[in-house]
Amino acid sequence: MSLKNTRDSYGTIAKYLHWGTALLFLVAYASVYYRGWFTEAKTPENWTALQVHLSVGVTIGVLVVLRIISRLSQPVPDPEPGTPLEHRAAKLGHLALYAVLVIMPLTGYLGTGVATEFFFLFDIPAFKDTTLFQSLIAPHLSFEAFEKPMDLVHKKILGEWLLWILILGHAAAALYHHFIKGDRTLRRMTRG
Repeated sequence: MSLKNTRDSYGTIAKYLHWGTALLFLVAYASVYYRGWFTEAKTPENWTALQVHLSVGVTIGVLVVLRIISRLSQPVPDPEPGTPLEHRAAKLGHLALYAVLVIMPLTGYLGTGVATEFFFLFDIPAFKDTTLFQSLIAPHLSFEAFEKPMDLVHKKILGEWLLWILILGHAAAALYHHFIKGDRTLRRMTRG
């Protein structure tokens, strides 16, 4: 199996970045739901779940940057046969997923008022404690006012609705290609 993409299949790098990001999104959701459903506020368990969520979010942000570099630096496999509408829908769906993959970690970091204890190894300061925030935003806007739109985008618009719609649409399209059309779309991102 090739590290890089070929005309017929995705390479090992693209596959690991794809499935790693997918797995980390599940961990991010599991940790935040665990925190909300099964822990009491201001307890060690609540804090640990939050820190796992924040650490995974930072990791997703790094993986997304690597995915974009990988996507721009190597060819994408040739598309499977399909209608122009199918190809356009696939391009728009992937563009929307990439946009959300960038916006979610970014708004999560910008709107979090606490430092990230990155997997309890080292601290990443909260955005409100950075020189950038203090010099550009704090003179004009309090963190509470800045945080509200970040939380709205991160939690409500993307986290509760749009991301799930995109993920389900992406998975449904892969299954449609595999079981209905019988083409190699899904196999190219799994075993080649």
